[in-house]
Amino acid sequence: MAQHKAAMKAVRQSTVLRARNRHYRTMARNALKSFRSAVDAGAELSVVESAFQHAEKVFRRVSGKGIIKAQTANRTISRMARSLNAVRGK
Repeated sequence: MAQHKAAMKAVRQSTVLRARNRHYRTMARNALKSFRSAVDAGAELSVVESAFQHAEKVFRRVSGKGIIKAQTANRTISRMARSLNAVRGK
């Protein structure tokens, strides 16, 4: 356990930041899962598009905060866009 006042504050801060980062990371994963489930279930195009828009927004926000790397977010969004275009092409 931390003994110095500054170390105790650092522990408190890192606990709060860790909880916030976990929240955003979970939010991104859930958005991706909802998009994938909409695509897999063969939902209507409007439902899939709205799920894509929400997931893209979440991934851009999370990467902007530095919680996930920008390239990881771009790669994920690109893969989702390809899935969306495949659904549109049917």
